[in-house]
Amino acid sequence: MTDYGEEQRNELEAIESIYPDSFTVLSENPTSFTITVTSDAGENDETVQVTLKFTYVEKYPDEPPLWEIHSQENLEDSDTEDILTLLKQQAEENLGMVMIFTLVTAVQEKLNEIIDQIKSRREEEKQRKEREAEEAEKQAFQGTVVTIENFLSWKARFEQEMAELKRKKMKEDDSGKSKLTGKQLFERDHNLDTSDIQFLEDGEVEETHFQVKFKCQLPKLKKKGCMVLVSSDL
Repeated sequence: MTDYGEEQRNELEAIESIYPDSFTVLSENPTSFTITVTSDAGENDETVQVTLKFTYVEKYPDEPPLWEIHSQENLEDSDTEDILTLLKQQAEENLGMVMIFTLVTAVQEKLNEIIDQIKSRREEEKQRKEREAEEAEKQAFQGTVVTIENFLSWKARFEQEMAELKRKKMKEDDSGKSKLTGKQLFERDHNLDTSDIQFLEDGEVEETHFQVKFKCQLPKLKKKGCMVLVSSDL
């Protein structure tokens, strides 16, 4: 008949001697204790750490102990899930034998894998950023490759911008024009009459080439002069 109590006491003494700085007894009935497991140092001396809590059941090691993650540092939720799955797998494989050392060793190896993965992810991220910077520099040097799609897109935007500029210019031109008053129209027509008469006085008109007609626009202008209409016979 197996003496479970004896096996548990012997393992507990061995575990305490192997992990003197990270082993802590929480209770004696039932026997419960914690072991803190830390990964090897990674980049910039970074580590990941987990504190495992184990509790012996009555028929341990023929039945697996109870375990849980008591605390952790620098681990993702997915990492803690992986550790719990690993503990279950190792416990099933080692039933009938004291297994705390085996479980802790498996977790230690897992933490070292995690720290290596962190280093790899950072290296991949660094390389990705370097590639993006190189592509951006190359793009800036070479310019954008013209395709049918991006040319048509640019052309549509350009035509839209030109139409908008034209519309704004026409609106500005229309707003800049002021309507002439009746007095301004009168003065403009009066100036035209005067300039036409002056032209006839200063110039020489050959009758064979031009026919000169006089037409008064308003009765008030009869005494001052008439608008001269000149047409060519050529």
